[in-house]
Amino acid sequence: MDETTQKKSLLKKIIAIILGFGPGIFAIGYTIGTGSVTSMIVAGSKFNMQLLWVLFLSCLFSGVLMFAYGNYGLITGETALYGFKKHLKYGKALAILIIVGITFGQWNSLMGILGISSNIIFEILALNFEGLHDYEYQIVLTIAIVIIITFYLLMLVGKYTFFEKILVIFVTLMGFSFLLSLFFVQPLPVDVIKGFVPSIPDVPGGKMLVAAFVGTTMAAATFLSRPLFVKGKGWTIKNLGQQKRDSITAAILIFIISGTIMAVSAGALFYEGKEVTHVLDMANTLEPVAGKWAVTIFFFGALSAGLSSIFPCLLIAPLLLADYQSGELDTNSKQFRIVTFVACLVALIGPAFGANPIEVQILSQVFNVFVLPAVILGIILIVNNKKVMKGYKTSLGVNVGLFTALFFSLVISYNGIVALTEYF
Repeated sequence: MDETTQKKSLLKKIIAIILGFGPGIFAIGYTIGTGSVTSMIVAGSKFNMQLLWVLFLSCLFSGVLMFAYGNYGLITGETALYGFKKHLKYGKALAILIIVGITFGQWNSLMGILGISSNIIFEILALNFEGLHDYEYQIVLTIAIVIIITFYLLMLVGKYTFFEKILVIFVTLMGFSFLLSLFFVQPLPVDVIKGFVPSIPDVPGGKMLVAAFVGTTMAAATFLSRPLFVKGKGWTIKNLGQQKRDSITAAILIFIISGTIMAVSAGALFYEGKEVTHVLDMANTLEPVAGKWAVTIFFFGALSAGLSSIFPCLLIAPLLLADYQSGELDTNSKQFRIVTFVACLVALIGPAFGANPIEVQILSQVFNVFVLPAVILGIILIVNNKKVMKGYKTSLGVNVGLFTALFFSLVISYNGIVALTEYF
């Protein structure tokens, strides 16, 4: 076998591994969007690596919750909200509360995601055509409309495998872009180590960012949708081991990519005493040390993060409704088309009013934490019901993880309430 053939064979193997990634790709798509990118960049620029411990715990608990929800789906053949409604005493009320809470949070996130993605494309264009700044509002709004219409049309023709492949492309581009950015700037190793020591910055906005970190990394939508996605993948009870590996891999990748973004921001901005308040500031993360080429790489990663989040955010309300009704998602139904259309209109509110997408995004992540305790409590009750789980016993380790995650979510929810009262 000659060298060229070997290289082609290796490339094919790498592509096969990437495309073979399971439902965990949706977890990354939900989690590492512009919300996560924005939170990590703002935190890195303001507080260096001080909030790395929050990211680590969030990813750890996310892995446990993905595993628990995935196992429930494979063992029972049911989806989460449908199971809550069917098996829990107040399950119907709990399910409706979760649907409303998550939809509100995700649609708010969608506003920020679309706003930031549109602004990123505008800034890339403005780097080459300076005269565009006179028409910033009109161009950003037009870009937002084009993006959301394109994604809506893709939603109408797509199936699970189609969505999965598009997400794989965006997430892969995002990961490589941010890892490449890390070669240009790095934080001090001692600051990374200190970041694992729990502490909350005692400054305005510190509590807000802690809540935003958890809201974007421990995304309730990620866990609730897990049974639907493992079913969509065609997995059965025979795939329990594969489901476990997929959950662990997803959690590890979320931590690596998110931590990399924070590290890039800390290395480029914190030591220079610069903070991020607007979208262009995110581009400036790398410009001082690597020029416009690095800015383009970073923008490309941030844009990939945004686009990888639009699909999951548009999907979430139809997913939750389908989950509640029957446990099956029909992407050809009238309900699917109407709900996703409404989500598209909501997404345009931020760009239409010219709101600062950075602030919109961080606020939306804070709102996401309030439904988290209900989502964790529901799965604790249901996976410990032997009748529902068909005799399958949830291990002590998983239960310890779930109860610790519940306590963590309650603490962060309280922290989020305090942060919002201080903000408003």
